[in-house]
Order: sequence, then structure tokens, then C-alpha cells
Amino acid sequence: MKIGVPTEQLPGERRVALVPASIAVLKKAGFEVMIERGAGERAGFPDSAYEEKGGQIAASRADIFAADVLLQVRASDFALMRQGQVVIATADPLGSPETVRELASRGVTAFALELIPRITRAQSMDVLSSMATIAGYKAVLLAAGTLPRMFPLLTTAAGTITPAHVFIVGVGVAGLQAIATARKLGAVVEAYDVRPAVKEQVQSVGAKFVELPLETGQAEDKGGYAKAQDEAFYQRQREMMGRVVASNDVVITTAVVPGKKAPVLVTAEMVRRMAPGSVVVDLAAERGGNCELTRADQVVVENGVTILGPTNLPSTVPYHASQMYAKNVTTFLTHLVKDGAVTLDSNDEITRDTLVAKDGDVVNSRVRQALGLPELVTTA
Repeated sequence: MKIGVPTEQLPGERRVALVPASIAVLKKAGFEVMIERGAGERAGFPDSAYEEKGGQIAASRADIFAADVLLQVRASDFALMRQGQVVIATADPLGSPETVRELASRGVTAFALELIPRITRAQSMDVLSSMATIAGYKAVLLAAGTLPRMFPLLTTAAGTITPAHVFIVGVGVAGLQAIATARKLGAVVEAYDVRPAVKEQVQSVGAKFVELPLETGQAEDKGGYAKAQDEAFYQRQREMMGRVVASNDVVITTAVVPGKKAPVLVTAEMVRRMAPGSVVVDLAAERGGNCELTRADQVVVENGVTILGPTNLPSTVPYHASQMYAKNVTTFLTHLVKDGAVTLDSNDEITRDTLVAKDGDVVNSRVRQALGLPELVTTA
């Protein structure tokens, strides 16, 4: 079977779905690997590196899309896909389910990597966690580069410099990495999450957990993600959080609910209470933002406070982001292979949860619900 890896087409996307080091694993599994010319250059992987590892540089983009299996960072170029082809990519299946409908219309067998279940045996396939790690790290660096003061406590001949205070809202993978990075830079860090169970994790990386007296018993779903709450809950949360936001130099928000608009946790009024020069980095910008003033991929200044809304931070660290993504996608693909062919085992949770399109139809129940489609009727 042949694998095709095309150049990513989304503006500003510098990642590549496969790195040279992954080729040996795939060749051992029985695949031939074709890379579009220049596909890895923006991530720091030249064509020669792929060839040295046994990959082939395709003569044309059409040759890539003729492959049996297509690996992409983001599903695109649907018109070039062919019926019966296996497509493995991220596709925002719950936030933009029309993408899955388009994949189905091409007759491909499509897997959306955002739907990898959070179970132990799927950890090495978890694309969302890999990319969130990079986003959390880079968010702190953005804040440090924007803040008109340094992060660490320093005692100098010119006097003592007090440390910056950083508040992390949402303690998933991105939040934990942001805490760790801010601490390494010397900041005093506080963090809050609607899930009280993460308190120990926050403390383990050196931050103080902010506790708000709110009822949070139903705040987490079975997959470990935060569940959406009603507006009354978010209103109470904002009222209690205002004082904490105002006392910090940097606020980094990471709160997202899969397939839903991000909850507004930092209001315009809360931003105006922050000291001039303070910074908000909103990692939920792509979903509308946790900060009321966030504008996706724009810099907003309000009352001297800078609000940043980056939507694709992993692409700004393309070498390691590609390396991590390639490990995830390679592990996932080899999981699907049985006896030299991609096999769809409906009894396997990983396969079942990530398969979104097959035989011209949307087959994932969550995506069908998002599209307003009836449940599929299965026959014995």
C-alpha cells in the first residue's frame, strides 16, 4: 500500500503530517511512502531527509492523491481525493461537521484524529494533547515577549525586581504546560479549573490552585474533558474570578468544550480592571474566545491591556509539532493495519470513535448529531 503526504494548504500552516524518522516504521508495516516535493521544508525537513530514510519524492501532487492512504495535518483538497481512499487527518468534526460531510461525499474512508478516545492504549495517538502541549508552552513565550516587565524575581545592583504574576484559566494539557513554562521563567503562578480533581496536578507543577465556591460535581465528562455549563454558572464564575484576574500581570485562558463555542470567562470589565501593560493570551480564540475582547489572530489593546488571540500556535513551532504529530499519526495508522492492509474493526474503540466517513456516508454518531442527521440503522 502507498501512503501519500501532501503539502499543507491552509494559509500559515507550516507543519507536515510525516517526518523522515517515521518512514522506517511504516515501511516495516508494509507501506511505501511518497512525499510531495517541499512538503516538509517549512517544518525543517528537506526532501533529501525523506529520501535518505527510504521515502519517495512524488513527481506531482496528483501522484500523492492517488495513494491508498492520505496523511494530512488538516483535511483539505477534497476534490483531489478518490473513492475508497483512506484519509487520516484532523478535520474539526464537531466544530465544523460540514468538513466530514464533504469527505463522505468523496467516497473516502476518513478518520478524524480529534476523536481519539482518552484511554491508556491511545495515549501515543492523542493529537490534541500533543498540540496542546506546544500551545501552552508558546502561549507563555508570547506573553513574556509582550509584557513590559520580566518574569523572574531578580536581585540586582539596581534593586530588586519582583516576579510577574500569571493566572492560568483551564488546566488541561495546555494549561499544565503553560504553568510549567511560566514557573521555569520565574513567575508566580495561579491556576483555576472548573474540575476540582485537577488541584493536585496544579500543585505538582508549582502553582497555587484557585478555589471558587461553585458547584462543580458535573463539570467533567467520561473522557476527561470539561463539560459545558449553563450561563448562570458562568456568570457566578466570572463574578468570583474578577478579583483574581485583576491582580495578575498575565492571564492565559485555555477553556474549550469540544464542538461548542468557548465560554466567556474574562469580560471586558475584568480586562479594564487589570493594570496597564498586562497581557491576556486566549488559546480559545478559534472557538470564539474565553475573553470577551478576543479577536482571532488579532492584537487588541484595551485600556493598556494587550489581548492576543492566536489560533494555530503549534504551527509556529513546526519542527517539533510535526515530529509529535507524525508519531501520533504513525501509531494510529499501524494500529489499523492487519495482515498488510487497513482493517476496520468496529469492536475496537479507537477505530470506532475516529471513523467519521465511509462508503459515502457520515458514520460517526456524534458528527451525525452535529449535522442534524438521524442515527444510522445497523443490521445484524
